Amino acid sequence: MRGKFITFEGIDGAGKTTHMDALEQTLRAQGREVVRTREPGGTPLAEKLRGLFLHDAMDPLTETLLVFAGRRDHLTQVIEPALARGAWVICDRFTDATFAYQGGGRGFDLTVLNTLEQWVQGERQPDLTFLFDLPPAIAAQRLAAARQPDRFEAQDQAFFTKVREAYLARQQAQPARFALIQADQAPEAVGKQIGRVLADKGWA
Repeated sequence: MRGKFITFEGIDGAGKTTHMDALEQTLRAQGREVVRTREPGGTPLAEKLRGLFLHDAMDPLTETLLVFAGRRDHLTQVIEPALARGAWVICDRFTDATFAYQGGGRGFDLTVLNTLEQWVQGERQPDLTFLFDLPPAIAAQRLAAARQPDRFEAQDQAFFTKVREAYLARQQAQPARFALIQADQAPEAVGKQIGRVLADKGWA
């Protein structure tokens, strides 16, 4: 039996990590093999590309090509083998983030993004994507208290407003795959939203 591919998406500061931890613990308690990973990154090669992507200045096309190159390695080396052996893959960001950050935030050509998505991953899409949605102003407050920002986290609120809008457009175009999570609530309330989604699918 193939595993499930679950991704967590949202603008920086949305609070995904706590709930990824909880889902991983829940699945392991059910006796499932869990592969926890992230993008950009997830393999030694992709992690090297992540460092360039997050810290070196480059144009939107270069950003896009780097992230898809890392994604291809991630898919072939980690994600697809894990799913084939029945593991559940939990990934912090995937292609939706590219459409949101490069497509929405940077204004990069969506036609090119669609072509690259097809080339790199074919029909592979997550089985479920949790989209953590919250106003950029709240996300900025959370980030300011958390850590030194990388070059994406340091963008202004106008950038993150465009990123958020692109995420929501992606969700509206593929509603069956997405679970929209209101992430401006208390962690306990967010956790209950996630629990209801998993219960509805018979996964928890």
